[in-house]
Amino acid sequence: MIDLSDVPPDLRDAASAALHSVGVADGHLSVELVDELRIRDLNREHRGRDEPTDVLSFPIDGAGHVAGPRELGDVVICPEHTEDVTEATVHGVLHLCGLDHEIDSGEMLSLQGRVMAELD
Repeated sequence: MIDLSDVPPDLRDAASAALHSVGVADGHLSVELVDELRIRDLNREHRGRDEPTDVLSFPIDGAGHVAGPRELGDVVICPEHTEDVTEATVHGVLHLCGLDHEIDSGEMLSLQGRVMAELD
């Protein structure tokens, strides 16, 4: 069972759709909306980039985790730096699930587009 209790209610459908698109049916994740200062601090601390960004993902459990419910991780979004918070949620959740548009051949962004089309 997916636990989305730590996801803002208006973003739960997006998080659920992203998880479903990659076959994740069990686990917990959180989504937090933060201001520009907080996202900048996180981006500097974890990625070495001293600038605000739209979304960051912090995966916790790897795909091989089997004992008990998975703790998928945290998605942090700065609404001031994203055009679409729903799309940022999908993007962040896909990263939690191991996808990475910076190293794949377009698969993640293609899947993100399909998830967004289903949500519309």
